[in-house]
Amino acid sequence: MKPSIPKGTRDFGPAEMQKRQYILNIIRKNFELFGYQPIETPSMENIATLTGKYGEEGDQLIFKILNSRIHESKNKELLRKEFELSLESSRNSDELTEKALRYDLTVPFARYVVMNQHQLTFPFKRYQIQPVWRADRPQKGRYREFYQCDADVIGSDSLINELDLISLMDKSFKELNVPVLLKFNNRKILSALAAVINEPSKIIDITVAIDKLDKVGKDGVNKELAEKGISNQAIETLQPLLDFKGNNKEKVEVLRKLVGNNEEGKKGIEEIEYLLDNSNPSYAKIELDITLARGLNYYTGTIFEVKANAGTFTPSILGGGRYDDLTGIFGLKNMSGVGISFGIDRIYDVMEELNLFPETISKVSSTKLLFAHFDIDTQKHCLQLAAALRANSISCEIYPDVTKKLAKQFDYANKKNIPFVCTVGGDEVASQTYAFKNMTSGEQKKLTLTQLIEELK
Repeated sequence: MKPSIPKGTRDFGPAEMQKRQYILNIIRKNFELFGYQPIETPSMENIATLTGKYGEEGDQLIFKILNSRIHESKNKELLRKEFELSLESSRNSDELTEKALRYDLTVPFARYVVMNQHQLTFPFKRYQIQPVWRADRPQKGRYREFYQCDADVIGSDSLINELDLISLMDKSFKELNVPVLLKFNNRKILSALAAVINEPSKIIDITVAIDKLDKVGKDGVNKELAEKGISNQAIETLQPLLDFKGNNKEKVEVLRKLVGNNEEGKKGIEEIEYLLDNSNPSYAKIELDITLARGLNYYTGTIFEVKANAGTFTPSILGGGRYDDLTGIFGLKNMSGVGISFGIDRIYDVMEELNLFPETISKVSSTKLLFAHFDIDTQKHCLQLAAALRANSISCEIYPDVTKKLAKQFDYANKKNIPFVCTVGGDEVASQTYAFKNMTSGEQKKLTLTQLIEELK
């Protein structure tokens, strides 16, 4: 059978991993620069932890894990039942599934906070870099297994946290050299609009529809609103939201008119103006997007989205927002938080298209020096030399096969982009001086072990 991998997943070789690590190192460094601490959570969660947190569409994309105790002879029949079960009965049936692969890092983080609340210092700032899984249809920029890089602060409702996250995003994308448009909105505005049009129970339907404006256009949004039972008059009231183009201040005035005297809407306007007045990104272009909704149910205040602002591939490469009571669903009330998530895989794809990775990345080997040799005795001597280099934190390796063909060993170094080769023969062992070659310049010299260490340091 020809080997393969599941659709929506990928292998990463050394060249790809060096580029991914380049992105991750910049993001991780900035997470820690802004005071975030690392945590990890399990790849699987109890299914009750995940379902009901992402909206109906999100719940349908959760990868469920079939119970291991199901008898083998029943597997096919029970698998068929799993596909036929409604979403609600699937939640409540532990006959088939009790666990699922995590859909994101935010809900598991909320669960972690509740379980560890007595050991944490609030406000608690955490970052997390781990894979997540979604049963989505694979396409460019959309995978079934992908990494998220999250930073959240929980236990504070201060908008200073949003300003800090804007600075973190701005600094990270500047260092990655990715041109971006940083868009934001406020879910309080959307909740207020649902109340103003007398459809408060339809807030989720309204936000999910509006969030698709870029994909389906105004007519597509209006069609979905109508299909969800929103009245023609209410849809007409929402049209200024879908039509308007202008600068940030002009958009605020449009929103102010739409929400009128609604108190939640006025609070949303106040928060938007605070961020516009006090954020000062030096790199990213910031834009109030009054149609940005972010489909996840748990957002309650500021919402963020970052899109690549160049090239033909311009997906969302970061999302996030404020959630006032996500931990409440696990029993810990009044614990407001806000966070963002970098989409490492899409950032990688954008940087590849725009050729933004430094040229040196794929040419740099994790090995700094290769020991070449002629026979078993000189190879054994290389073990002592390698131990001395590694004791001084110098990465090196010994050519593993015994061969007198130096050309083959040098070819190995070239193919792996190893910058230096040290040749060890019988004369070198006797004199304790070794032939050292710079593979880039071609320069060669004789060095003692002490000189070799100093040269490489």
